[in-house]
Amino acid sequence: MTRIRFLSADGTRVREVDAPAGERLLDVAQADGQPLEGTCEGQMACSTCHVIVDAEDFPKLPRASEEEEDLLDLAMHVTRHSRLACQIFLTSDLDTLTVRMPGGAYNMQGR
Repeated sequence: MTRIRFLSADGTRVREVDAPAGERLLDVAQADGQPLEGTCEGQMACSTCHVIVDAEDFPKLPRASEEEEDLLDLAMHVTRHSRLACQIFLTSDLDTLTVRMPGGAYNMQGR
């Protein structure tokens, strides 16, 4: 199990949930009612599931693909610790993961 800590954009609201290995962060976040739209349903065709991973947790994750990096270039409020939640799969060696919601999202498919 991985303990996931969801922080609001301003950091004032915190929710913690446990999720098993193999789960996708986007699915866990949506099941918990987090404000991640995931417009493309995890097909990596938008950036509406953009999250900001805690600096201590960021190195625990596999590197983002070039395609993911390209989509993040188009997302709002991107930081050097930004990732797409649809591309983060929980593993058995990941004990905790803290992510913050960005201040907004831009739906690329809405154009």
